[in-house]
Amino acid sequence: MEHVIFEASSCGVAVIGAGHAGLEAALASARMGVDTVLFTLSLESLGNMPCNPSIGGTGKGHLVFEIDALGGEMGKAADRNALQSRMLNLGKGPAVHSLRQQSDRRAYHHYMKVVCENTRNLRLIQAEIVSVEPVDGKYRVITRFGGAYVCENVVVCAGTYLNSNIVVGAVSYSAGPDHSYPACFLTQSLMKMGIEFRRFKTGTPARIHADSIHYELCEVQNGDDCPICFSDYTDRETFLKDGQKRCYVVYTNEKTHEIIRANIHRSPLYAGEIKSTGPRYCPSIEDKVMRFPDKERHQLFLEPMGKDTKEIYVQGLSSSLPEDMQNQVIHSIRGLEDALVMRTAYAIEYDCIDPTQLRPTLEFKDFPGLFGAGQFNGTSGYEEAACQGLIAGINAALRVLKKEPLVLTRESSYIGTLIDDLVTKGTNEPYRMMTSRCEYRLLLRQDNADRRLLEYGRRVGLIDDLRYRAKLDKFSAVDAEIERAENTYFPPSMQLNNLLISLGSQPVSCGIKLADLLRRPGIGYDSLASVDIDRPILSDEVLREAEIEIKYAGYIKRQKAQAEQFRKLEAKPLPTNLDYNAITGLRLEARQKLSQIRPENIGRASRISGVSPADISVLLIYLNMNER
Repeated sequence: MEHVIFEASSCGVAVIGAGHAGLEAALASARMGVDTVLFTLSLESLGNMPCNPSIGGTGKGHLVFEIDALGGEMGKAADRNALQSRMLNLGKGPAVHSLRQQSDRRAYHHYMKVVCENTRNLRLIQAEIVSVEPVDGKYRVITRFGGAYVCENVVVCAGTYLNSNIVVGAVSYSAGPDHSYPACFLTQSLMKMGIEFRRFKTGTPARIHADSIHYELCEVQNGDDCPICFSDYTDRETFLKDGQKRCYVVYTNEKTHEIIRANIHRSPLYAGEIKSTGPRYCPSIEDKVMRFPDKERHQLFLEPMGKDTKEIYVQGLSSSLPEDMQNQVIHSIRGLEDALVMRTAYAIEYDCIDPTQLRPTLEFKDFPGLFGAGQFNGTSGYEEAACQGLIAGINAALRVLKKEPLVLTRESSYIGTLIDDLVTKGTNEPYRMMTSRCEYRLLLRQDNADRRLLEYGRRVGLIDDLRYRAKLDKFSAVDAEIERAENTYFPPSMQLNNLLISLGSQPVSCGIKLADLLRRPGIGYDSLASVDIDRPILSDEVLREAEIEIKYAGYIKRQKAQAEQFRKLEAKPLPTNLDYNAITGLRLEARQKLSQIRPENIGRASRISGVSPADISVLLIYLNMNER
């Protein structure tokens, strides 16, 4: 039977894939007033969490706060469907505090589907996209059924579906996450255009039945007593009003490790059957045991998948071992001796691109109007995907509207750092955001994400007037409280000194500023309430941000100076048509890398692997001579 291609429709932006990247891209574009179509292989997999049923975590929580500050949806969805909320790294400084929420997996999907179905300018269509073709400055997007959509811009958010292959022991077959339908044709279409691909791998642990766990043998992990939300849109009064679900902690042991070591030849990872690159920071359990032979045990977390399901996710037990071996491993763990495995763990291999082909806008350098986001760009994680989708969707819409693109820099955000890492350095493994990747962690905290990024969200039209005014009022309140703390003095008194001694701090013999008291270790607003009687009534959020700004004022000032120096390098543009081969003094490797990546400015050039400080000096001299 003849396969007929028919003209289905046209649109301003087409988004391919409705995972966490595709959702943010499509919602941003539609909310900016652009006619948008969101394609998904299955409406049942929209906003799916095939791996961890959680949002946030170390470094990742920062991304969610920034997505919310720009006007994205992930923070709202996470809050609405949260099962537990915990702030990680509280024993460390505020720069690395990271919020993590357990989510109801199915409720999260349902919430996102309802949001999409009720968003103006957005059409949600179940269809496999098999081809993207450049046509007269636009793109022709073709479905497997033959429908052709002419689009001004296309955002590819294919996740882990491109030529995806599931591996469990000796069993290997073509399938997407959760054994769903894979996307088998799009890679070939994009390769014909000249786009470079690579092969990555990820995996997901088993799910076990809640009633088969011996909880008396597990460690309890409760949520925070005063849980924090990701989004300002969330009603604090109703957030987690039904209580928080418990998580539990268990550990592998020598028996577990012996089972794995004795059967490592049956692991497709070690037998050479899996040749793609996996995530370094989320290894399989067999990889952990073999790479860290001296470690006596590995921590595992038992996490609920939802309110109305008995499925429990065993975080930390990712594996591609055969099913019988997985059962032996699970049953060797204290508390899981009788665990019923409902879903077997699996590894999944998939196609993704080399992200150095992209601009900082996430637009392909050689294909104007074609954008990439999420795991398609070589990243891992829902949060990394969502923030890229948001930026790609914003820039695709801005291009339709003929407005200047949005580019976030390293000193402005974790999102800017992530994108800069991808497009400048590339990645040879699934990229994961961590706080250590940011040079300016103290400036890029969770609590000030709104202050850093609100104006960007406002400029592109994703922050409404009501929220904008409320945020400005909050910023004013923080600034006023900092000023009050710097100008409020306490005379020496028995009450004050007794309080300080009880807090393990030195008493005072002369007057002292409130700000100086707050800078003392172990002292915060809560502990000074009995003496700071004139404090205005302020929200916890305002007091928290003011306290951090006061406590770390010296360090913050120093990092701001460093960021300003960095900005000067970023402000020094490099012509897009610069012939690096003609610049005398550049080393051969630097010429090749600079010609390939074509950085927009000196700052990005300095971060390219293979470009030395001496090469940057040569570039600066060359640019100065040309200016003269």
